[in-house]
Amino acid sequence: MTGRARARARGRPRGQETAIPSVGAASVQQTLPSQLSGHLQPQQPCPLPLLSAGELAGRGRQRGPLGVPKTEECQISAGFQEMSLGDRGGRRRDFHDLGVNTRQAIEHVRESKTGSSGIMIRLSTNYFRLTSRPQWALYQYHVDYNPQMEARRLRSALLFQHEELIGRTHAFDGAVLFLPKKLGNKVTEVFSRTRNGEDVKITITLTNELPPTSPTCLQFYNIIFRRLLKIMNLQQIGRNYYNPSDPISIPNHRLMVWPGFTTSILQYEKSIMLCTDVSHKVLRSETVLDFMYNLYNQVEEQRFRDVCTKELIGLIVLTKYNNKTYRVDDIDWDANPKCTFTKADGSEISYIDYYKMQYNQEITDLNQPLLVSQPRRRRGSLMPGPAVLIPELCYLTGLTEKMRNDFNMMKDLSVHTRLTPEQRQREVGRLIDYLQKDDSVQRELRDWGLSFDSNLLSFTGRVVQAEKIHQAGRVFDYNPHFADWSKETRGAPLINAKPLDNWLLIYTRRNYDVANALLQNLFKVTPSMGIRMNKAIMIEVDDRTEAYLRVLQQNVTSDTNIVVCLLSSSRKDKYDAIKKYLCTDCPIPSQCVIARTLNKPQSIMSIATKIALQMNCKMGGELWSVEIPLKQLMVVGIDCYHDTVSGKRSIAGFVASLNQAMTRWFSRCVLQDHGQELVDGLKACLQTALRDWFKWNKYLPSRVVVYRDGVGDGQLKTLVNYEVPQLLDCLKSVGKDYNPRLSVIVVKKRVNTRFFAQSGGRPQNPPPGTVVDVEVTRPEWYDFFIVSQAVKSGSVAPTHYNVVYDSSGLKPDHVQRLTYKLCHMYYNWSGVIRVPAPCQYAHKLAFLVGQSIHREPNLSLSDRLYYL
Repeated sequence: MTGRARARARGRPRGQETAIPSVGAASVQQTLPSQLSGHLQPQQPCPLPLLSAGELAGRGRQRGPLGVPKTEECQISAGFQEMSLGDRGGRRRDFHDLGVNTRQAIEHVRESKTGSSGIMIRLSTNYFRLTSRPQWALYQYHVDYNPQMEARRLRSALLFQHEELIGRTHAFDGAVLFLPKKLGNKVTEVFSRTRNGEDVKITITLTNELPPTSPTCLQFYNIIFRRLLKIMNLQQIGRNYYNPSDPISIPNHRLMVWPGFTTSILQYEKSIMLCTDVSHKVLRSETVLDFMYNLYNQVEEQRFRDVCTKELIGLIVLTKYNNKTYRVDDIDWDANPKCTFTKADGSEISYIDYYKMQYNQEITDLNQPLLVSQPRRRRGSLMPGPAVLIPELCYLTGLTEKMRNDFNMMKDLSVHTRLTPEQRQREVGRLIDYLQKDDSVQRELRDWGLSFDSNLLSFTGRVVQAEKIHQAGRVFDYNPHFADWSKETRGAPLINAKPLDNWLLIYTRRNYDVANALLQNLFKVTPSMGIRMNKAIMIEVDDRTEAYLRVLQQNVTSDTNIVVCLLSSSRKDKYDAIKKYLCTDCPIPSQCVIARTLNKPQSIMSIATKIALQMNCKMGGELWSVEIPLKQLMVVGIDCYHDTVSGKRSIAGFVASLNQAMTRWFSRCVLQDHGQELVDGLKACLQTALRDWFKWNKYLPSRVVVYRDGVGDGQLKTLVNYEVPQLLDCLKSVGKDYNPRLSVIVVKKRVNTRFFAQSGGRPQNPPPGTVVDVEVTRPEWYDFFIVSQAVKSGSVAPTHYNVVYDSSGLKPDHVQRLTYKLCHMYYNWSGVIRVPAPCQYAHKLAFLVGQSIHREPNLSLSDRLYYL
């Protein structure tokens, strides 16, 4: 299996227990097979959703399901959840990072964090300045309800009965009210009435008076801007907004694409700016119920439930009746749409009647099981209960692995989603044009005193010098605008070529010819690399997982250099079993190759070359290097993977360089149990890496640079306050006289920032090596962007680097150049990648463990890149 195929493989978590008891429904004539509908004899009404947030009746309170103690505070809703946008724990997580000011603690960049090396280049970006904003104070109020109301829509409707009090210009997220004027009293009490005549007391309490410079105003601006998107009839799905009235249909693949935008307003170096980028939501025309039917016809009857659970859990579905997305966390096979639940007013209603009354949706299949979606826990609030969904009303989103491997489908899809810089800039400009031309939007902006620049932000960036590739005494220049340097380095010996004296090639009978072709081509390509290769011990096996394992147990010895398994298909269970045995029980490097990748005579030499390079790395070989001027430097890469199969525990991949040239690496992973701090295991990894460094170099490194990937929005403060001190303590524990300089750099790939270079009057992708450390960086951070790759199609995505701790005193130029150099050192690709090599190695290690092994690999493999 190729690295790319493994990277795209997605695991499916097993079903998880929910607060919903397994209860049945009355038996009727079935429209689904019994294995699919799961109908049982009636026991009791299903204790499922109690009230939709969309109902404007009753108190809007949700009671826990039957049989669940009240102390657990379990609440359930019928497929409808509201996202808070204010202070009340539901605000977007990226705003939690606003209070993290790390630059002030780094003395040598307080005055300036910009570099100077490289050639200047004029750039534009998908940012728009906020040209005017309110110069008056903004008043923040907390709104309480008695009796308590949980449904945000109901809370809003009750408050807006008093619009003459609060005024037409206001922003309310269900808990926090922003007003441009101050009410007469600090505490204001009013009364509203629900549809069923119940009186509700609303208490409006002044909590804050915010000057125009307050950081909370940024949150407020985002609330206002999302209101503008709603005025423009864009529909919110997740964090982004899409235009369902302008869908892109791809009928030959049964796909629909909704165009949309992702937006955020933040304080950048010199001004507050709106960052907006194009987003696409891929929808499939089949419902979850369609998927279940198709799957039932493809698998054995007794295996259907297990296979269906594995396929569906973890997927994101869209309910078009309210344009919301949900993650499928469980399937309740023992419930169906005929089940009833208790509403807040005490009345019973079935799902059939509820969805007909609430959303005018007809449910035709009365025996389908129900889907369960567990909402995310919100900070400072009770854990809401699961949402219950009807498969027939849920549309699948995203792409399956089979779809991703369909070349024609991905090609047709990319025509609409992979935008060139010119197309992307035009689409982003359209959003601003809509804002300028829509009278309702302009009225709202005028009411708040806001306006945005209509032109993209322009500024000057830098392009650093291209790197030279060193390979066994030879130095190669390459064209950084091309994808890789394989042509330049072809035929040159490797830095360290490991011999293939004793190795196994395992294949099935029908792949005998392919196995021989691979062997013959390896004999052709390895001599020029300097690899001495004997003929493989060829072993034929049945195409069963057990047969592969039996052959491995009988033939692999401590003298075996590597095992190559030629697989007939990409079946994950077979690949996982092989990797698990050879990474844990019998630690030997292994290479899995899918036979069909070798069925192309015109490219088999190229494929054999890449396989030989990968095998050499896995055995401890070294391919190429770039010049690293800094001496006594160890670089570390850390990335995380969440293993949903093994109880959602996290796996951290830890990779550290062992030599000056950054060609040898120490690799280890940490399996984090629930509630365990990840960095506790990372300390042990760092201590072991330092010991291995000492074995190789006979001294300890004087500098340690840690590239920390896998840090999500809102986690920056935890990393700065907990992980960095632990890393410092770990370095101190090595010895009282050992005090290396430490740098910790957070790597972020998922950014909405895009840069455009002007060429011939048209926007183009900026060249590889483009560095941006002005204008769009944050004033409180020591951060920068690097465009390290050249892409053949679409718009290149930069990577964001945030130096959160630095005692090294290195100039910004040196940190930026080192980072770009390390993007050349990933041995699984003869070219530049998006992130520094140790980060990508850490990702590959964590991915292999989380996807296939589910336990720590044998430590005897830690000095080899066995996971490539």
